[in-house]
Amino acid sequence: MATFVAASVLAAATPPAPFGPLPSERQLKWQALEGSMFIHFGVNTFTGVEWGEGTESPGIFNPGQLDCRQWARVAKDAGLRGIVITAKHHDGFCLWPSPLTKHSVAQAPWRGGTGDVLKELSTACRESGLGFGVYLSPWDRNNPKYGSGAEYNQYFASQLRDVLAHYGPVNEVWFDGACGEGPDGRRQTYDWPLFVSVVRECQPGAVIFSDAGPDIRWVGNERGFGCETNWSRLSLNEFFPGIPGRNEDLCHGQRDGENWIMAEVDVSIRPGWFFRETETDKVKSVEDLKKIWLESVGRNCNLLLNVPVDRRGLIADADMASLAGWGTAVRAMTATDIASAAVLSAPSIRAPGAAGPFDPKATVDGDPRTYFATDDAVTKCSIEYSWPTDRRPHLVRIDEAVELGQRVEAFVIETMGANGAWTAVARGTTIGARRILELPPTPCRGLRLVIESSRACPCVARVSIYE
Repeated sequence: MATFVAASVLAAATPPAPFGPLPSERQLKWQALEGSMFIHFGVNTFTGVEWGEGTESPGIFNPGQLDCRQWARVAKDAGLRGIVITAKHHDGFCLWPSPLTKHSVAQAPWRGGTGDVLKELSTACRESGLGFGVYLSPWDRNNPKYGSGAEYNQYFASQLRDVLAHYGPVNEVWFDGACGEGPDGRRQTYDWPLFVSVVRECQPGAVIFSDAGPDIRWVGNERGFGCETNWSRLSLNEFFPGIPGRNEDLCHGQRDGENWIMAEVDVSIRPGWFFRETETDKVKSVEDLKKIWLESVGRNCNLLLNVPVDRRGLIADADMASLAGWGTAVRAMTATDIASAAVLSAPSIRAPGAAGPFDPKATVDGDPRTYFATDDAVTKCSIEYSWPTDRRPHLVRIDEAVELGQRVEAFVIETMGANGAWTAVARGTTIGARRILELPPTPCRGLRLVIESSRACPCVARVSIYE
């Protein structure tokens, strides 16, 4: 009998089977970054326009105080964990000395024509422990090959190889779907399979962004928010870069999408993407940035916050002040996690009686590889966190064990007052990699996460309760 019981418990302790599409290793690493800085910088910085014509003289590019280490310090102090730079925007000007065009920093007076922004930034990112990413627009308003079809596609593929082979590890390659006219009015049909193959060949650890992934998707707006319901799933055969009219699908994801494609929220700290002095009084405030953080990082998205560099080659004082205040505010908001100090309980635990890799303690152990789970047939459950005295939680963070797929589609947060009664204080639909919710500032003796609906047995990797 003892042998039979042990064998039964062992069998019951089998980990849950994966559900639906799963993230790759590179997607998991990218999701863990949570937020990165976007830097729009180039000839447009000196002309004051958003989209250059491609006819600008490289001679205008001369950021006399350029300091990529300053950019990295500002990003890190704000709590951002990577930087993505516009290596080439639609005007075709290259921030590295490309051997394939004369429209580059090699023809600029900056550093006497020997400068290389990508080299300086990639070095600063490595020194600071930040991810290094590149944006290369496939639209090129300067190059005469644009609109020629296969010839231009091979040219652009060569530019990609040039960037991806010479600056160390790249963690994100960012494409948009812009496809306007070239110098002679022709439009180009992009060879996306070719471009993706070059990234995979040169930087297999890099995630690729576009409206259609294939790793991460645009969230469907540039206003700084993800949708409350946000599935990390999309059927890629229905989408392509620059696809019109599918913004709702891009924001919400697709409940039954065939591929794991997490959303990225891109938004600028200023009204425009490139620096203009006239917008200095319109830099987003600390409160603006806190709201963006809650509605992007807090809604199963990563945040890509654009901070345009000025003509000196530095992040301006107004932007730095907002970013520093925001970083300080988020650190203060998440400084005191009282979940690990609670008494934990759950009425339904996978493999009851087993020393629990799947019990509620997994949600507070700080190890993303462990998780709470129920038996396969149990798709509704709860986890309770209680304290002997009143506490005042103001934020709750919940992470699913997304390496097993995204499961939860409805949950509620309840708090218990001194009289022992439970009250619902927040509701949500999807969770995914993370969900962060604000709570009313009411004292309570307990907090309960109630999973009301899950597509397979819930797997919860983390619950943080911030006081």
